Amino acid sequence: MTPRAAARTFVGEYSEASVVEFAESLRNELGTNASLAFLFVTQEWRPHLEETLELVRLHGHVSHVAGCSGSGIIGRRKEVEQQPAISALLLSLPAESFSVFEITENDADASTGPDSWHAFTQLTGKDLTSWIVLANPYFTGAEDWLAEWSVAYPGIPTIGGLASARNSETFLLHDGKVSQAAALAVALKDGFGIRPLVSQGCRPIGDAVPITKVEDNLILEIGNLPAYQALEAAFFSIPAQERLAVQNNLFLGLAATEYVEDFQQGDFLIRNILGADPKAGAVAVGAYPRGGQTVQFQLRDFRSAHQDLVTVAERAKTETSNAFGILLFSCAGRGKGLFGVTDHDAMVLADTFGDLPLAGVFCNGEIGPVGGRPFLHGYTASAAVLCAR
Repeated sequence: MTPRAAARTFVGEYSEASVVEFAESLRNELGTNASLAFLFVTQEWRPHLEETLELVRLHGHVSHVAGCSGSGIIGRRKEVEQQPAISALLLSLPAESFSVFEITENDADASTGPDSWHAFTQLTGKDLTSWIVLANPYFTGAEDWLAEWSVAYPGIPTIGGLASARNSETFLLHDGKVSQAAALAVALKDGFGIRPLVSQGCRPIGDAVPITKVEDNLILEIGNLPAYQALEAAFFSIPAQERLAVQNNLFLGLAATEYVEDFQQGDFLIRNILGADPKAGAVAVGAYPRGGQTVQFQLRDFRSAHQDLVTVAERAKTETSNAFGILLFSCAGRGKGLFGVTDHDAMVLADTFGDLPLAGVFCNGEIGPVGGRPFLHGYTASAAVLCAR
C-alpha cells in the first residue's frame, strides 16, 4: 500500500455544514479512507471540538485523529493568524504502520529510564522510523522528558510542537475527545517515515570557540578570555549600521556535537542570552553548557530567519525522495510579526517541495533534532517531510 496524503484549511468559525464540507473535500482529495489525521484548530473552535472531531471522523472516513490548538494554523501556501481557522492533514496508511500514545506527567515522573518507555510503548528503536510529538505547553518536564526519550530512541527523528492559543486555553486532541495528556506521541513504523527539517532562524557571528570556564548556566570564559569580551567582539563584527536594530536579537549557539571539523549553520543548538555582566565578564544563558563545548554567538532577524529556512529546506529537498506530505510546526513568534508578510514559512516550503499536502500550526515551542537529538526550541520552524519507503 502506497501512503497518500490530503490537506485542507478552512478560515472561519464552526458550523456543522462547513465541517462536513471540509471533511468530505479531504476525503475526495485523498480518494480513499484515512487511517490517521493531524488536526489543528484555533481557540475559537474550543466550544465545538467534540462535534468537529465527530464530523471529521465520520465524513472524512478517518480512524484516528491527533491534534492540538494553535494561535494560528498553517496550510499549503497559507498561514492564518488572528482569525478562527482549522487545518488538517489526512493520511492513508497501512493499519499497523503507526501508533498513538498519550503520555501524562505522571508517566514521565514515574519513568526510570529508556526501558520504562520501551515497556510503555511496547516499541524499541528497531520497531519504528520516527516520532511526531504534540505536547501541552504546561508540561513542565518536557525538556527532561525529551532528553530521556532521545536515549530510549537514539537516532529516531522526533518532530513536533507545543500547543498554543491567543489566550491561555491550550489543548490536545486525540480521536474523539480533548486529551488531558501532557503529550501525544505518534510512532511511525515500516513503510514510511520523516525527513526532519529544523530552521532555528539564526546566522552565526564571530568565531566558534570552546568554553574554558563555566559555572551552571554562567559562562565565565570563552577561549580563555572573559565571555563578555567574546560577546562584545561578536557584536562589533556586525556592520555598524545594523547594530542598533539587532542588539536585542543576539543568542548563543551550543555545538550539538564536537565531531565536526568545520562548524556550519545548523550545527548549533540556539539558546537565549539571559544577561551579561561586563564587570564579572560573565554571560548567562538559558542552558547548562559544559566546559570544552564549542560555542558561537548567533544573530536572529527576519533576513537570517528567511535565509536559514531556505537553506535548510533546499538541503532537505536534495536528501528526500518519495515525499507525499508535510507537517509544519512554526513558532508563534514567526509569521507576520517576524517577516512583515503573511504565509512566509508555508510559501518557502511550497516553493521548495512543490504543492505537497501540508498542514501545520503556530506553536509555543517547537520540537526537532539538532545533532541527532530532539530538543525544544523557540522561534523555530520544525517540519516533518513525510516520505514513503
